[in-house]
Amino acid sequence: MPPLPLTGLKVVELGHYIAGPFATRLLADLGAEVIKVEPPGGDPIRGWGYRHNGWPVWFSIHGRNKLSVTLDLKNPADREKVLKLAARADALVENYRPGYLERIGLGPDVLRERNKGLVIARVSGYGQDGPYRDKPSFGAIGEAMGGLRHLTAHPGQTDLPPPRCGISIADDVAGMYAAMAILAACWGRDAGASRGEGRTIDVDLVSSMFSLMEGMLPEYGLTGRIRQPAGAAIPTASPTNTYLCADGKWLCIAGNSDAIFQRLMALIGRPDLAADPRMATNAGRCEHREELDRAISEWTRTLPAKEAEALLEQAEVPASRLYDIADCANDPHFRAREWVMEIEDPQIGRILHPAAPFRFEGIAPREMIRWTGKPAGADNDLVFRELLGDG
Repeated sequence: MPPLPLTGLKVVELGHYIAGPFATRLLADLGAEVIKVEPPGGDPIRGWGYRHNGWPVWFSIHGRNKLSVTLDLKNPADREKVLKLAARADALVENYRPGYLERIGLGPDVLRERNKGLVIARVSGYGQDGPYRDKPSFGAIGEAMGGLRHLTAHPGQTDLPPPRCGISIADDVAGMYAAMAILAACWGRDAGASRGEGRTIDVDLVSSMFSLMEGMLPEYGLTGRIRQPAGAAIPTASPTNTYLCADGKWLCIAGNSDAIFQRLMALIGRPDLAADPRMATNAGRCEHREELDRAISEWTRTLPAKEAEALLEQAEVPASRLYDIADCANDPHFRAREWVMEIEDPQIGRILHPAAPFRFEGIAPREMIRWTGKPAGADNDLVFRELLGDG
């Protein structure tokens, strides 16, 4: 197996549920040695989702490429083991509520007595300071307060709540930011920017969502404008929307450049709209979005989604059916690029895994998956006896 980009980087994970462990999963996929410290009963997320023969399927991915050890952080002897792990590590990731590590005697000052160069990433709901720091939070709260849920509502709909996107996106984005910041802090430390001292990183769910709000903040600051839900459309580009097809499936079409718009109108039999001066520019098309969407919808409703998609592809108009997980798992492009791979999991057998979301020349996607998620404490002997020499 070729060396991976982060081979040699040592990371300790004091994380549970999603955000912290997602950050370390990315680092582990890149080759870092990640030692996941779990409570004696295992990370509570092991109880989430579908189980196959009693084994949590999600954890096959969530814990992949990590070494698992079990420690009781309330036990002084086990806290000493955490300090020994920190002493040999480049970085430590935790996502407890602010102040918890300090209360149990594992705050940054204590950790850095053992390793002054330790990078410490702290992931929480609201951040390590501010008036909300001690409030409990989960990903859904990050979406709500960070501005995302306001935008996921259907325009004009008030009888149903704005839906979540179906995954724990606040946790995942915060985890990505934490992984990015860890690498930046390690680079800066090793390049001399921090005189060899480790930095503490503060990442939170709310600002992670808030960072995705594009130009909304300066728009509001200058004009008082509050962007409202747009449904499946893009307010600044037209025609771009999602259209119902004859088989009840949805098709996303992005025909918003001038040339693509011309090809799209020719395909759906509306040369009159292609020649209409009102539609000559994107700005004009945005003003007449409803008229364009009606014309496109009239066409899509006459065809099954897959057939309409094929015709759009021939006309070089960007389009895709809304894939469910079965579509993803069986799509030839997903398989050819190994975005979907069949992996052998000792706990489950043959199982499908998603590839790491990055590719490197000379490294096949499946070479980035060294092993699947292990039982809690599976590596206690390896870590404590061999790596720490505790006997």
